[in-house]
Amino acid sequence: MENAFLGSIRRILCLAGDLFCKITTNRLNQFTTMRRAFLGEFEEIVLLVVAACPAEAYGVTIWEDLQQQTGRSITMSAVHATLYRLEEKGFLSSTMGGATAERGGRRKRFFTLTALGVRALNDVQQVRSRLWQAIPPGKFQLIGG
Repeated sequence: MENAFLGSIRRILCLAGDLFCKITTNRLNQFTTMRRAFLGEFEEIVLLVVAACPAEAYGVTIWEDLQQQTGRSITMSAVHATLYRLEEKGFLSSTMGGATAERGGRRKRFFTLTALGVRALNDVQQVRSRLWQAIPPGKFQLIGG
């Protein structure tokens, strides 16, 4: 009787373990897909600015380049929030630089593109290229553009 009971418990635990593995795998697949598939317009522009920076990219240089390239007035807090969100998503990584006297002993956080960030930008570029190529010649003239 005791052996049958233990056998039942073992079977239940094995089934629960299998179910947990399937759920975990599905959640990880969904997270990876979501992370790769969804990149907002502002996030894309921020990634492009970081990629285009000839020197080390940090908040102020990114903010200045964004405003210059887009012609928009952008708050520094919007830039920082986006940089940290992109880092959370795995598109950027950051390192802290050394403290400098000109910054009152504060350190700069430098941002660089990750492999996932490069892949995201390449994916977006391919989609945009396909869409632009799909527009029939003369379409814009027909609608007054």
